[in-house]
Amino acid sequence: MDTCQLKIFNGKILTPTQIIPAGTLLVNNGIIEAVSDTNIDTVATVEIDAKGQYVSPGFIDLHVHGGGGHDFMDNTMEAFLGVAKMHARHGTTAMYPTTLSCEKEDLIETLNVYEQACKINKDGAQFLGLHIEGPYFSPNQAGAQDPRYIRGFDEAEYMGLVSRYPGIKRWSAAPELEGAVAFGQYMLSKNVLPAIAHSDAVYEEVMEAFENGFTHVTHFYSCTSGVTRRNAKRYAGIIETAYLIDDMTVEIIADGMHLPAALLKLIYKIKGADKTALITDAMRAAGMPEGESILGSKKNGLKVIVEEGVAKLTDRSAFAGSVATADELVRNMITLADVSLNDAVKMMTATPASIMKVKDKGALEKGKDADIVIFDETINIQTTIIKGKIVYSA
Repeated sequence: MDTCQLKIFNGKILTPTQIIPAGTLLVNNGIIEAVSDTNIDTVATVEIDAKGQYVSPGFIDLHVHGGGGHDFMDNTMEAFLGVAKMHARHGTTAMYPTTLSCEKEDLIETLNVYEQACKINKDGAQFLGLHIEGPYFSPNQAGAQDPRYIRGFDEAEYMGLVSRYPGIKRWSAAPELEGAVAFGQYMLSKNVLPAIAHSDAVYEEVMEAFENGFTHVTHFYSCTSGVTRRNAKRYAGIIETAYLIDDMTVEIIADGMHLPAALLKLIYKIKGADKTALITDAMRAAGMPEGESILGSKKNGLKVIVEEGVAKLTDRSAFAGSVATADELVRNMITLADVSLNDAVKMMTATPASIMKVKDKGALEKGKDADIVIFDETINIQTTIIKGKIVYSA
């Protein structure tokens, strides 16, 4: 009789095309070996009876700053591992740690700590690469980014960082700034995704940016321009242009606060599950009690207040990042936006993997990494498995 390291049986398996009602999944050496609609007769080192619950690909978070009382920009091993472990409890099996606009020295420290954390992160969501958010932004669209650090493109700076740190996989910037085309082309040449963020760009600028690599919009609707008037003429903004460009992908904070149900429905209706990724954009207060917190590093971050399920600037003039977790995003798309379970899960798994060109994750298929979550009808996480290893069990 065949043997394997992990067998999950009696579960509703979510595949890219269907839900297998009482399926079996086999794992060996961290890789999915088989997905079947019957109970495969095999001996496994570990067997999990899913008890009729859903067996899903692990959630991939493209944009996350922190959680569990930690922020990646605390620049400590404890912070990196703590964030990864906290989000794994909520079904995240892979993530892109995200920075904020800051002093260059602080960013370099984050990059150095990231490289070390990747080597010892065994019990939390896997790090797939760094997402640099800023500092090349429009001051008018700062949002919760610290305006002290927002500035124009610095070619020597970004080229130096990307060439020195291969862990950088994505960089969000404002495409209307001088030098954006060169930035986009350079990022493309280094297999780094340039994304549109914190920007006042109009249609023509977004079109040019798209043609030069900016194929993705960071936290859609948050600090992204809509229709504006200049000298009486109306101009389409990032929002309208992203809808018009079929191949433009977007990411949304589906926490129910950053975007109301009506906008979640609109985005899904126009962009669909294949072009829309769910992100937490979570800051350190995710998974923590409400009250005062800090956005960014403990050393020089912004004081914020967490209330009503969202972080806000202390004057309550803007949101300051979410406190969402991945399971909550999937649940909200189903309950608030009337999205099917399959599509809601796709937006947290296959679509993020596609945006970042990650071929070995995002679906339960033979040969892919065994990143798996088991959850009940209301998306409460029961088990999180990363590359075949159980890292959380309720």
